Amino acid sequence: MYRLNVARILEAAQKRGDRTAYAIAKRAGVSISSAYRYVDGSAQPDLNSALRLAEAYDLDIRTFMQRVEDEDEEPAGVAA
Repeated sequence: MYRLNVARILEAAQKRGDRTAYAIAKRAGVSISSAYRYVDGSAQPDLNSALRLAEAYDLDIRTFMQRVEDEDEEPAGVAA
């Protein structure tokens, strides 16, 4: 499973002068409520929103999405 690395998005946003979830939402074209939930960690973006964030901040999507192990997922390299 992949999760948004909030620190990387906030760092990129601050470099552009976007210091609030509202500013991030406006630049990326996502809803304000979604941006707040992404920033506080209570929600994860769908692929479309993740791509919008990447495009808004000139980032490769792989730089701010991080792989985390799902409780139901086998660890990488472990065969069932």
